[in-house]
Amino acid sequence: MNLHQFRFVQEAARRNLNLTETAKALHTSQPGVSKAIIELEEELGVEIFSRHGKRLKRVTEPGEHVLRSIELIMREVGNLKRIGEQYSAQDSGTLSIATTHTQARYVLPEPIAKLREAFPKVNVSLHQGSPAQVAQMLIDEVAEVGIATESLIDYEELVTLPCYEWQHMLVMPKDHPLAQRSNLKLEDLLEQSLITYHPSFTGRTRIDQAFAARKLNPRIALEAIDSDVLKTYVRLGLGVGIVAEMAMLKEDAQDLVARPASTLFGMNVTRIAFKRGAYLRNFVYQFAQWVSPKLGRELISKAMSGRADDRKI
Repeated sequence: MNLHQFRFVQEAARRNLNLTETAKALHTSQPGVSKAIIELEEELGVEIFSRHGKRLKRVTEPGEHVLRSIELIMREVGNLKRIGEQYSAQDSGTLSIATTHTQARYVLPEPIAKLREAFPKVNVSLHQGSPAQVAQMLIDEVAEVGIATESLIDYEELVTLPCYEWQHMLVMPKDHPLAQRSNLKLEDLLEQSLITYHPSFTGRTRIDQAFAARKLNPRIALEAIDSDVLKTYVRLGLGVGIVAEMAMLKEDAQDLVARPASTLFGMNVTRIAFKRGAYLRNFVYQFAQWVSPKLGRELISKAMSGRADDRKI
């Protein structure tokens, strides 16, 4: 057995058992893929895939075990490559980060600037998407580091650690009727058109849960993934914004009023994530600590090695 066979089997499973697409992805021929898979099955003495004629129909029960082992082997092969890259060029390479718009726009500029200053030969590739897309980019090894508030903790393939807590802010123009009031309640917001995040972004889950727990039905007039867009429409008088506190800048205070909303919606936790079992280069550990000072190398190493339950940290 060899790595080529492992790659063919793994890619066939990823391509929904379509050998034509598998061959295209691996830049080889379909007969070559089929032959390599059959040779591996013969060597192992089990069928990895059940067939209908020449077509693969499904992954067999022993095939599921084989695929899990191949996943581990290929992950360690990737780790070996990264170890070689690190020790041949200690302070150079590319750090791929998957994150949401809010984190990329308001949280990461300073840590990335510090990384570039300390490691000038390290390039940064920033991928933006929904929290679910961030998780998938880590799983697919498109990115090495993921940062988001929603969803990351739901994936067994990932190690996630808390970075920081934050709250939502109620945002409105200075001349808005609610701007002069303190201690606002959820009921006060029922009379307003609300402007906030798309359901899968930036703590929106907590907002929905807070209203649902009180059996209240707010009017969400506008949803977006971009905090700057939300603030733009608040300025136009379209409604009261519910915006992440890190998105409120000093200059926003010139024409907007922001009220803390943790008593209404609770606190949110932004988490950093890595693919479980991945090898992390030195500058990745340093970058994580710039994102959150409590993310020391020892803590991350324990979580990555399974010596600490990352979900309880």
